[in-house]
Amino acid sequence: MGKSVSKLSKDDIRKLQDNTYFDKRELQQWYKGFLRDCPSGQLTEVDFAKIYQQFFPFGDPKEYCHYLFRQFDQDNSNFIDFKEFILAFSITSRGNSDQKIAWAFDFYNYNRTGRLTYNDILPVISATYKMIGPMAALPPDESTPELRAEKWFTLLGKNKDTDVITLDDFKKLAEIDPSIKSALAGYSGLV
Repeated sequence: MGKSVSKLSKDDIRKLQDNTYFDKRELQQWYKGFLRDCPSGQLTEVDFAKIYQQFFPFGDPKEYCHYLFRQFDQDNSNFIDFKEFILAFSITSRGNSDQKIAWAFDFYNYNRTGRLTYNDILPVISATYKMIGPMAALPPDESTPELRAEKWFTLLGKNKDTDVITLDDFKKLAEIDPSIKSALAGYSGLV
């Protein structure tokens, strides 16, 4: 995005308008807010976790933020710049159902294999439970991260020890498991 972080160029705005669901005014407002929180124009993983801690004061979001940060940091620079932030936020807040499901699948697919094993899913679900903390009441079949991960395979008629979940499976899972759809809709009302 250039050396200067004080202003978005016309070309930056045009490219972001072409690749997000935000108009010029919204992009400029989001950019001002991003720079207010990240004057350098780069958000570190530590700062990312600090932001999440404000929303989850009874839990520990560090591990969750590690996975989420990897999802936002598309160029693997160890920083989230405005472009990466707004592209991800556009999908999670205004994307269609298929885009949100694909984005969520990629979040769990942090190894970038295109397939989710039980052992891939478990650490992300565990991190989610740590972030939420003891405040959430969970159904008995989701009372532990292990049970929640196992439930996904069971709902799909798969064996957690030998089978994998593909993107197509994850789309089916989002239809079967209302908590996935609910989580995907969580950002929709923010903007």
